[in-house]
Amino acid sequence: MELYLPAQQPFSLQAVIRSHGWIRLAPFRYQDQANWFNYVIRLDSGSVVDLHIQDAQDGVQLKVDNSLSETECDSITRAASWMLGLDQDFSTFYKIAQTEPKLEHLVTAARGRILRSPTLFEDIVKTILTTNTLWAGTIRMAETLVAIYGDPIPDDPSRRAFPTPERLADLDESALRSSARLGYRAPYVLELSRQVGSGNLDLESLKNSDLPTEQLRARLMDIKGVGSYAAANLLMILGRYDNIPVDSWALKMVSNEWFSGEPIGKAEVESAFEHWGEWKGLAYWFWDWSTKD
Repeated sequence: MELYLPAQQPFSLQAVIRSHGWIRLAPFRYQDQANWFNYVIRLDSGSVVDLHIQDAQDGVQLKVDNSLSETECDSITRAASWMLGLDQDFSTFYKIAQTEPKLEHLVTAARGRILRSPTLFEDIVKTILTTNTLWAGTIRMAETLVAIYGDPIPDDPSRRAFPTPERLADLDESALRSSARLGYRAPYVLELSRQVGSGNLDLESLKNSDLPTEQLRARLMDIKGVGSYAAANLLMILGRYDNIPVDSWALKMVSNEWFSGEPIGKAEVESAFEHWGEWKGLAYWFWDWSTKD
């Protein structure tokens, strides 16, 4: 099965792939500098397939080595469109960014889209896995969750989808601590899985919510394990760019850029990008920190 999906221009698949580290987390599979990636996806029908997404003129080409029903084709189209933000329009931001030398690269390289998982559930779990650990630890925890609890591709059991909330909800905390080695994150992932799996928490409705950002942020922070930094990251994934994910790296870079390396706090990071308004998260995310004015 092959499908072509157009993208709002300008678009660069490579820019989406390199937007952040998600491409390194299972069940994504990617080779450096390639204009394609694979993702093992479990469709609403229950079918598990290896989705290949590659660059195409003004969009992307989807390939699956399976025959899919019309409903499954629709499902995989929606998933890929969301993952890549194919309908996102950054023309307003690009117009503003062209006036800032530190963001000129963003316009010429068609950057702005941030790679997403097919479901917000997966993105929240992965965000929780980034907290208080090295990046290598996040990669390991994601790989372990997928390898142990993900549904396999029928003809290749070594390739598995991200586990469903229902599958994780059937576990207990000790299993997630010992087998998946999630540590203190285990109860957070377990509770989230049970809330989503039972239908008590509808995360997918937040993808296109018209709630004001602060209310959406409050909804995210109601989820145990999601703090201020995690919520700001998730808002970026949801296409809300008026928050900045402030961590130690942000404090260091903003301090070096504007405060001569002196110790600063979150307020200084926010003030440095305040004039970007609804786009300040993107301005921060793609700022060129490598050179000085």
